[in-house]
Order: sequence, then structure tokens, then C-alpha cells
Amino acid sequence: MKKVFVDGLSGTTGLKIHERLSQYNELEMIKIDYEKRRDPQERARCLNEADVVFLCLPDDAAREAVSLVTNQNTRIIDASTAYRTAPDWTYGLPELSVKHREAVISSKRVTNPGCHATAFLLSAYPLVAGRVISPDYPVTCQSLTGYSGGGKALIEKYEKNDGNNDYTKAPRPYSLTLNHKHLPEMTLHSGLTQEPIFIPILGQNYKGMAVMISLHTKLLSKQMTAKNIHELLSEHYQSERFVKVLPYADDSLLFDGAVDITACNDTNLAEIFVFGNDSKGSTVIMTRIDNLGKGASGAAIQNMNLMLGLDEALHL
Repeated sequence: MKKVFVDGLSGTTGLKIHERLSQYNELEMIKIDYEKRRDPQERARCLNEADVVFLCLPDDAAREAVSLVTNQNTRIIDASTAYRTAPDWTYGLPELSVKHREAVISSKRVTNPGCHATAFLLSAYPLVAGRVISPDYPVTCQSLTGYSGGGKALIEKYEKNDGNNDYTKAPRPYSLTLNHKHLPEMTLHSGLTQEPIFIPILGQNYKGMAVMISLHTKLLSKQMTAKNIHELLSEHYQSERFVKVLPYADDSLLFDGAVDITACNDTNLAEIFVFGNDSKGSTVIMTRIDNLGKGASGAAIQNMNLMLGLDEALHL
């Protein structure tokens, strides 16, 4: 029986991963005494005893944990941003291509993608790989996201119930220095040579997100309509269980003419919409996920399943 250790159980992602792992009869959980959770020797023992380790820690703490692993057979899935652009780590988004999935299966070091990056890359990667947009295309994108992605501190601010909570008055665009921490992985793993202009927007919903990419079809490397782009994405993901390209121009999929960004909550699904106005040469690709599911804990469990040779969709 394989042994699994979660380093960092108190955070949102760590708790969700632990909750999902509790469904497995195939795995044995290694537990650390709460009083010793910061003891380097005790952490090292747990890390090196495990077949698979989940790191749900801040970047510096994740790097420290990796340095404590001396067992060559211990496989690590890191949920922080510490290694998402590191050349010797595998980027854990297996749906991007056959090579991405094969790399996850064989890797001992997998870095779990960020939530915004996951939705962005599922939209953008096939277009760059298929040479529909050039690597230097001036990509702009926005993300509307639930506040749980900000962790415990932000959750407490949004859920403070004193009758006058400014956080819940309206959606709030943030990261206005245009330097969001997910941008390096969004750029590198999409194949772009320049960072997108990216504005995330905090909504008043706990979880659920949608990332939107806007395209001018006259600037594409190939002459394509919005329907053509939809067909390309549909073909790219046709065999995937967790990525679905929804039917084109189907109003029945909308909620009163709009997209419900919470529709994938409590799943490991990513659903892709393509909207277009060909007379204006405009296309929007929108990908929605649960930022705590496919955007965090669900993706981590999916990667573990692949690494251990289990059914990729087990307990997802």
C-alpha cells in the first residue's frame, strides 16, 4: 500500500486534498503530531517515509521541504508557485498534450498549476501550439474568481458579518501593477514570448472562476472564424474526461444570457466556451473551473492518480 503525506494541512488547499484522500482505501496516510509540524526532523521523517508528498505551503517553506527529501523514491506534488517555471519540474496539467500527461506519469517532481493559469492555459495552449496565434501575439485576459483563492485571511475578510462589510459591496479588480504571480507560468507554458496583460477580478462568490481571453481574428496567424477556433479546441480535448468544450452558440447553456462561473463548483471539470462576432472580427474564449477543484486540490489528486498508476479520475 502506497503511503501519502500532506505537508501543510491548515490551508485551504491542504484541507481539501486531505478530504479527497480520505476516500481512498488504496493509500495509507502518514500523520504528523500537531505539536511537531514545524520540527524539521519530524517533517523529514514523514517526507522520506512517503511514496507521494503533497506540499501545501508558502514558496519558501516548500523549498525547505524539498531540501529535506533524501529518499530518491519519494515523489512530490507541490501546490506553491515555487517550481512552476523550474526546468527540472513537471508542470502538472496533463490535458495540454500527450507529452504533458506522459511527463506527469513518469515524474518524481510535479508542480501543481495555479488556478488562473489552469483556465488560461487550457484556452491558450492549443492556439499557440496549433500556430493560430503567434508567440508574440498581444494577449489580454481577465479572470473573475471566487474569494477563496486568497486563502484564510481573505476568506475571513469576506465572511466578516458586522453589517457593513466593504469587501462584499461589489467585485474588485486587483493585481493592478500587472504583475500577478501566475503570469510567469501562463507565459512559459502557453508558448508565448511576452506576458499577457492580465487583470483578475474578485467576485462575491466563495469559489468558482472564469478566465476570458479576447482575440482579434485579423491578427491571427491563420484565417479563422470563432467557429473554427471552437472546432480546433473541440478536437484538441475530444478524449479528455475533465476538459469539455461546450457546444457553439447554444443559448441553453447560459443563465439568463450570461455565463454562470460557479457551474463547475465541487467538480474537477474545466468547461470551455467560445463566443464570436465574425462581422467584427472578435472572439472570446472563456474557461470556467472550480478554483479549489481543477484549480487546486482536484488537479493535485488527478496528478497523484497518474503518478501512482491509478485511474486518472479515481475519487474525482
